[in-house]
Amino acid sequence: MSENISDIDYKQVIEYALEPLIIHSQLKIIYVNRAAEIFFRASKEEIIGASPLDIFKESSKSAIDKRIQNAYERPANVIEETIYRMDGTTVDVELYCHPVLLGNTKAIQTYVRDITDRKAAERKQKEISKQINELSSTLVPLLDGIAVLPLLGAFDEERAIQVLEKVPVNVQKQNVTCLIIDFSAIYNLDSIVAEYIFRITTVLSLLGVRSIVTGLRPELALVAAQLGINFNSTPTVSTVKAALHLLGVEYNVDSPTQTENK
Repeated sequence: MSENISDIDYKQVIEYALEPLIIHSQLKIIYVNRAAEIFFRASKEEIIGASPLDIFKESSKSAIDKRIQNAYERPANVIEETIYRMDGTTVDVELYCHPVLLGNTKAIQTYVRDITDRKAAERKQKEISKQINELSSTLVPLLDGIAVLPLLGAFDEERAIQVLEKVPVNVQKQNVTCLIIDFSAIYNLDSIVAEYIFRITTVLSLLGVRSIVTGLRPELALVAAQLGINFNSTPTVSTVKAALHLLGVEYNVDSPTQTENK
């Protein structure tokens, strides 16, 4: 039995490949495998002879043509594109091209990977992140002029900046004179993100809004200390309930009634 790799039937390998493969030369498709027929929803006879540029939007064709010309000499980077199937439907794909030789003819082999599901998941995640970011700057009213800002989950720099920008605006819209900033649902912050978050108290002070920090665990307090954050003018207590008591208000979370301490 020969174990020389040169004895492998290359055409058979690509014909049975699960991903669509196209071989083209001089802007003319000369071969597609079975997976490509299924993917493009057309027979080999319908696809072979067409230009590989035909599957792209007009706005993309110039850039793709340039990539194809470069791919005759070296493999191209993987790119994402939206392309047309033969029935006119569109699909999001990853494309990877590299040069091949067919006898003395230079050609290009292109791998096509359907990423429709991945792109849909990315869009969904982006929308979820957008909603989470919006919730991150939502003020929950407790009593007249008093609200709580519950900081939830993991924060990156973008989310922290959004909070710093939107909270002062929301405070003024809701006529808040005292804001309780609750850190109890925050589990970790890097120094850059923490600096943005802790800076809220300074901004609120300039607007004449009193801040009270609650739920600050030891590890977060250490980060604040390392950043030189000064809480001398900002009271820190363990819970939102404790903050309300500090304000001279008795608040029962199990009852809709709130009464002022006298």
